[in-house]
Amino acid sequence: MLTVAKGTNAALMFFLELGALGSVAYWGFTVSPNWILKFVAGLGAPAILAVLWALFAAGGGENATYALHGIVRAVFEIAWFGSAALALYSATTLTPALIFAGIYAINAVLRLIWNQV
Repeated sequence: MLTVAKGTNAALMFFLELGALGSVAYWGFTVSPNWILKFVAGLGAPAILAVLWALFAAGGGENATYALHGIVRAVFEIAWFGSAALALYSATTLTPALIFAGIYAINAVLRLIWNQV
């Protein structure tokens, strides 16, 4: 039973990563009435986040080019997912942003408890 919960939590982390990219892309496409700016922000912002994730945090740090560990990893994750929550708040309302941030916080605590970091 615990193995299933750990696997579900790991899958949730993956979907949170995708949700973060989607949130930033949605924000980018709603940031301005100018369609060029929408295009650049809607594609550029998630691309920047994806590059940062690949460089510093991919695969729990195992697949990252410059893997972060410990408190530095925690600060990076909070900033990364926090930027997605802020983008979601900016593009929509507070409720979806709080739900996203809350799910991330629960996932992070469970990853710490189960040594999935």
